[in-house]
Amino acid sequence: MTVDIDKTGPEDTPPTPKAGPEAIKAIPVRHYGRYVAAVVAIALLGAIVVAFSQGKINWGAIPQNFFDPRILEGVGNTLLLTALSMAIGIVGGILLAVMRLSKNPVTSSIAWFYIWFFRGTPVLVQLIVWFNLGLVFEFINLGPFYKDEWSDFMTPFLTALLGLGLNEAAYMAEICRAGLLAVDEGQTEASHALGMSHTKTLRRVVIPQAMRVIVPPTGNEVINMLKTTSLVSVVQYSELLRQAQDIGQTSGAPVEMLFLAAAWYLIMTSVLSVGQYYLERYYARGSSRSLPPTPLQKIKATVFSVRRPKGAAA
Repeated sequence: MTVDIDKTGPEDTPPTPKAGPEAIKAIPVRHYGRYVAAVVAIALLGAIVVAFSQGKINWGAIPQNFFDPRILEGVGNTLLLTALSMAIGIVGGILLAVMRLSKNPVTSSIAWFYIWFFRGTPVLVQLIVWFNLGLVFEFINLGPFYKDEWSDFMTPFLTALLGLGLNEAAYMAEICRAGLLAVDEGQTEASHALGMSHTKTLRRVVIPQAMRVIVPPTGNEVINMLKTTSLVSVVQYSELLRQAQDIGQTSGAPVEMLFLAAAWYLIMTSVLSVGQYYLERYYARGSSRSLPPTPLQKIKATVFSVRRPKGAAA
């Protein structure tokens, strides 16, 4: 008789799988200080709203005069003055920056003195000085090119343009100088080795690379210039603030018209901020592997993340 012997021993028994590690339960840290700060901020905001609601403010005068022809004229003059002043500032700033970096001690000293003077004196003082130079100079004589009385030559618009543009050139000079210094010197040396002149090297090699450093603060200067144009009301130029003040004096709502002017400034600066963002994004193409998302892309990403069902694949 044959007997089957089970040869399966303990060594042939499959090992029991080990239990995996327990999932880590992450408990978020509670930041009670943030909650307290949020409550305090909301309380302060509510107090400000209540305080303004109790004042004798004719809020209806703001939408009533928001598109008044005089206000729109002031907005147009403000934008025109901003564009022309920044054009003078940018061109003058580039020229002064190149002069400041020149090895010629005369041109370098002239640029340094210009920047020192215009940055060291308030722009409001400069505007008033330009406006009152007629008390010192009765005529302006440029030889065979131009000759006229100073009061006819120095109009409120020219006063505002010179005061803001020449002052802005001093600030733009430092911004442009920082951008030019940010470009590696090897770029200039390689261009000169290829036979390129100094002017062509600046125009084709140095300045395009320096734009990545120059553009962000320049956008900020444009926004600052838009707000600084409100100072030219003292030289009788009809920009936004002066037009709003004139309407406020005739309508008996001076404070309301100041709120209206502030609203228009907020609208214009917001539009310029969006333009600055896209301009910075354009010049960041060569320095960043992935461009920052646009506001529209951020909105789409937020909406799709909200609509995506829980547990769905990303």
